[in-house]
Amino acid sequence: MDWKTIIYVILLMSLTVAKALPRTSQDIEEKSIGRRFSQLQENNFKAIALIMFAQYVPGGTFGRVAAMAEGVTALARRCAAAAGDSPDCRQPLDRIFLDTICQEENLPRFADCCAKKDPERNDCFLSLKNSSQGFLSPLERPDAEASCRNPSQHQQSLTGHFIYEVSRRHPFLYAPTILSVALHYEEMMKNCCGSAEGPSHHLEECFQRQAPKVMKPVREDALRQEHTCGILRKFGERTLKALKLAQISQKFPKADFASVHQLVVEVADMHRDCCRGDTLDCLRDREEILHYVCTNKHTLSSKIEQCCEEPLLKRSECIVNAENDDKPADLSPHVREFIEDKGICERFAHEKDTHLARFLYEYSRRHPEFSAQMLLRIGKGYEDLLQECCRPGAPSGCHSRGEEELRKHIYETESVMKTSCDIYKEKGDYYFQNELLVSFTKKMPQLTSHELIKFTKEMTAIGSKCCQLGQDKLLPCAEEHLDLVLGEICRRHLSDPINPGVCRCCSSSYAFRRPCIGKLETDESYVPPALTPGLFAFHGDLCTTEEEKLQHRKQEMLITLLKYKPQISPEQLGAVTAAFTAMRERCCREASPEDCFLKEGPELIKRSDKMLSA
Repeated sequence: MDWKTIIYVILLMSLTVAKALPRTSQDIEEKSIGRRFSQLQENNFKAIALIMFAQYVPGGTFGRVAAMAEGVTALARRCAAAAGDSPDCRQPLDRIFLDTICQEENLPRFADCCAKKDPERNDCFLSLKNSSQGFLSPLERPDAEASCRNPSQHQQSLTGHFIYEVSRRHPFLYAPTILSVALHYEEMMKNCCGSAEGPSHHLEECFQRQAPKVMKPVREDALRQEHTCGILRKFGERTLKALKLAQISQKFPKADFASVHQLVVEVADMHRDCCRGDTLDCLRDREEILHYVCTNKHTLSSKIEQCCEEPLLKRSECIVNAENDDKPADLSPHVREFIEDKGICERFAHEKDTHLARFLYEYSRRHPEFSAQMLLRIGKGYEDLLQECCRPGAPSGCHSRGEEELRKHIYETESVMKTSCDIYKEKGDYYFQNELLVSFTKKMPQLTSHELIKFTKEMTAIGSKCCQLGQDKLLPCAEEHLDLVLGEICRRHLSDPINPGVCRCCSSSYAFRRPCIGKLETDESYVPPALTPGLFAFHGDLCTTEEEKLQHRKQEMLITLLKYKPQISPEQLGAVTAAFTAMRERCCREASPEDCFLKEGPELIKRSDKMLSA
């Protein structure tokens, strides 16, 4: 299989083909496997089939997944040649893919799903996609010497394996992203193996330097896709549309409401297809949106013209990352007509969603300095205001209360972000992360040490990225990145419940998720572990000179202490930390630190426990 040819052809697929791809609502014949095969051509079809099977059956070997892709491709080839005469050729494409999996032997994990009928079967498979995430170890850097041995003979196989390995680890990742990353992988192999005649350590350095850059889009796109699908599944299409309306209105403030609304509908449709795992429709939807945006670039934004000159795959990333367009010069700073107009209650009663959407559009295009989540909270506040003030007997001047509530919410949100950034700038990465560890271990003691360190490290990185920005960019940067981390926590809760407080925050409202989690305090339902000899263990590894390892070890011990005594006060924590630091310094000066820790450790635990129990 010539993977390089496959990838290049897919990346350069014309928008004419994209526009030819049918809408979901059209006739089944238009979506038939033979028609799709003809539109995509064999190699393209086969590459996407490999991705789909690897995403659905992440536990399958490369040989098995490739064989399933070959089998479906052979059927598609026959159907295209026979113009779909066979009953098999008239089956929906997603059904053919699932039938292929269910016909495989020795896949007991899918037995329950295969016993169901469509569409329940597809929903069952999608739920397994969710549960499969994280069970595979992270993708390792390729063995430099082995990969560069006869690269011309092994390149196609290596690239195919790479596509398979990425796909099975990221079951919801866009197929175009995987194929684009595969191209960068091939470029890395070419660059590094080109110097293969030099010393082997130079080869290893080359892979070590370039591999993170290759994999960065995989991590980022996978997280964003999982996040969006999580919002859609948990809070529904209305919430997702509201989020996209706020974001698109901020990016294209000169676009009229009708154009923005059309884009919102198309983007929501795309995410529905992508989140269902409909890879081909997902690919087509994405390209149709790009076609619409670039065809109407002069009316939408002055910042995307250069993006529309980029190759198809780069075009999407460029538009997403483009700066917000400048606001129209004649745009009034306020939206008083949504408060003062006498016909508001009538419009709210007869066309509620359209009226609220227009408010969100008008408010968002005026405020690029706000996060999309904050704009949704403002939109919800406006809806609540109208529900109260438009009821019979509402007091006069009821609407004016809304402006006061709005100012209060804006002040509170900006104060939270400013305070966090002040702490970050004062303490730096390590100590800021420790502050977060104290807070989140008390809120969510059920999380493992690994999870707590991972989530708080991601939050600390947000401080590094966003706190250096000006006030006009701080909120969008901080809250939208924090929203991704909180989305991870909520998906973790969905698969393995954390506690009632987290459940409430993750379930009640998407827009208010961040303030809700921020206000959580010590989890009262948590039962701390008993003090056992193995709970706190002090060993010679505390004397390491590698600062990163030492910090990680100390953070693990901090988490253990907080889980043991969740009600510990800052003063008590400071005292225990000082006593630990003194013991560590003392023992690390000894000839045998391990013996010292074995003697001093139990004494420290006894003294600390007595102090904490007082």
